[in-house]
Amino acid sequence: MEMNAPIGPTPLDDRPNGLVGQPLDRVDGALKVTGRATYAYEYEGAGATAYGYILEAPIGKGRITALDVRAAERAPGVLLVMTYKNAPRLAAKSDKTVPELQDDVIGFYGQAVALVVADSFELARAAAYLIKAQYARESAPYELKTQLSSTVTPKGSHGPADTRIGDFEAAFAAAPVKVDSVYTTPNQIHAMMEPHATMAEWQGDTLVLHTSNQMLNQGQGVIGATFNMAPDKVRMISRYIGGGFGNKLQVYPDAILSAMAAKMLNRRVKVALTRQQLFHLTSHRSETYQRVRIGTDASGKILAVGHEAYSGNLPNQSFYEGAATQTRTLYAGANRMTAHKLAVLYLPKAASMRAPGEAVGLLALECAMDELAEKLQLDPIELRIRNEPTETPETHIPYSSRNLVPCMKAGAERFGWSRRNPKPGQVRDGRWLVGIGMAAATRSNPLLESHAKVTLNPDGTLVAHMAMTDIGTGTYTIMTQIAAELMGLPMDKVSVLMGDTDFPKASGSGGSFGANSAGSALYDACMNLRAKLALSVQLDPSDAHFADGQMTGGGQSRTLASLAGPQGIEADGVIHPGEMGKAYSQESYGAHFAEVGVDMDTCEIRLRRMFGVFTAGRILNHKTARSQLIGGMTFGVGAALMEDAVVDPRFGVFVNHDLAEYHVPVDADIVQLDAMFLPEIDDKTSPLKAKGIGEVGICGAGAAVANAVYNACGVRVRDYPLTLDKLLAGVQPT
Repeated sequence: MEMNAPIGPTPLDDRPNGLVGQPLDRVDGALKVTGRATYAYEYEGAGATAYGYILEAPIGKGRITALDVRAAERAPGVLLVMTYKNAPRLAAKSDKTVPELQDDVIGFYGQAVALVVADSFELARAAAYLIKAQYARESAPYELKTQLSSTVTPKGSHGPADTRIGDFEAAFAAAPVKVDSVYTTPNQIHAMMEPHATMAEWQGDTLVLHTSNQMLNQGQGVIGATFNMAPDKVRMISRYIGGGFGNKLQVYPDAILSAMAAKMLNRRVKVALTRQQLFHLTSHRSETYQRVRIGTDASGKILAVGHEAYSGNLPNQSFYEGAATQTRTLYAGANRMTAHKLAVLYLPKAASMRAPGEAVGLLALECAMDELAEKLQLDPIELRIRNEPTETPETHIPYSSRNLVPCMKAGAERFGWSRRNPKPGQVRDGRWLVGIGMAAATRSNPLLESHAKVTLNPDGTLVAHMAMTDIGTGTYTIMTQIAAELMGLPMDKVSVLMGDTDFPKASGSGGSFGANSAGSALYDACMNLRAKLALSVQLDPSDAHFADGQMTGGGQSRTLASLAGPQGIEADGVIHPGEMGKAYSQESYGAHFAEVGVDMDTCEIRLRRMFGVFTAGRILNHKTARSQLIGGMTFGVGAALMEDAVVDPRFGVFVNHDLAEYHVPVDADIVQLDAMFLPEIDDKTSPLKAKGIGEVGICGAGAAVANAVYNACGVRVRDYPLTLDKLLAGVQPT
């Protein structure tokens, strides 16, 4: 099916006691807590497995001038030492390929220099450090602040990099009230629980990879192109994934090098990245430099809004952090300008990290709105309400649904916003200065092509197949709920099989599109199966009702088992984006509220409580959806207060490349945090009438914390993260 028109009534509507939407436990929960869910590195096969360890480059840019691998080759248990000198030849590097060990050029710190394969991981690791390598180091830029004058306008996937509506410069210059602020955000690392890992083996001319990857069909194409083979000769399997946050959207050296070694040895090879290695061998979120300018009239009506965002990446990489994209749709204003600039930096690859664009863009925009509200002596929520648009400000297309204002009002009431003192530094609790802040949340809602197949077995059970992935978000559970509800079956009669490119092509997990896209394909497959079953007994499909394992209608009542017959019956489904994504601006919305304490003497910051209210169309499972939101909000707290991948400007290395020194929030940092949804159904997004939720929780969360910090102590920090040293200089001594 194709989303070319709003969806009318569906079997998921008007079912208050239906399975879809219920806060059901995860169907894979017992497997995970008992250790029976198999992750990439845990797969085993017949015969012996060899283990690889990657040796990384200790320079940021240059060349290998000498490699002595003789000691490594003689080490116990070593089967292969692979370098650019003996590695199989792969396709040239391009946007569609990711070759490894093809020449002596080093492009970033941590780049793979060699793969040592041995009978055990420990033997491979020990041998890798016997390799004697020499390098000719070249100077290169590693910090964005040094390259702001040497940037280009990028070409990327966010639509146009730059937009202009009206005359921003003139309107801003003439505005009676204005804010002109620069915000900076640091490099950030995904830090998911499961590091990247792959087990590779060749079955004839087919490459089989048990790997940790969020988008299997995309990866299948990349690996096929890299190895100069047809994509259908690559099979990728990712049944369970221990988190991704965007870091597993792409193919990384564990997959490529294990496949190369397996080919050379004619043997199964496993490669896992250590926690320290994934900081350099995979991707990160680029640091940003953002200038936000907003001008209003005396009442707070926006006359001009401009947002310029700078980020960095390796040479010939097109990805940039689209930090100004949400500024195009969030608030009204006739005169507008957004711009993105990309600098060349010789750091590891910059790529998508949870909520690319909005996550860091709202750290700037929503704090600028807070600054503006203070200048206007206006409540921050009231300022936003006064600038609520009736259509997309730049394109003038309508919103499919937009309930940002109800989110702000509901959140304000439940959080106690009316008790906020607008004057900073006035509320104390013992030694703590206490402040409250808020921020709006928005995240785009894409719909991607996806496919599914369902089979009704002779015993009345249903099996669904799709090459979808579950990165811990609850996808297995949501898909089971959709299929069970549509077919009128209990949950334990439905099996959802995912994570294998042998199954129908699916969107994969990422970008807040996974559940809606894959779920819509499954919806279509189930509706097609319903039609097949009805027509098999000459019943109009629109008159057929499915419940309790039976199909009823037209005076008939038949069990699904009897309709399946001895061979069973199957149906396929597909979703295409269609015209709805072009005709309407589709986004999820929310409002964050945070209360913090700032120690009067040390300026230590503590989150005291946090609350978010969101709308995202039909919620498919309230328990897993809330989990996504509070996880995203926790992500936002980390971005505001602690996350910072620090670069040594001499060598291009992230010096804090482990979880001991790259700080992320832990349980003690998150005391009271909760989230809720307001009811919403959006018939323009998909047949499920749902929207994405995987990323909207992080969008704006950090800005709410930053605004609360300012309200607590009166110090506005525009350089994230908000560490105590940045507050000390501004807080008045007690």
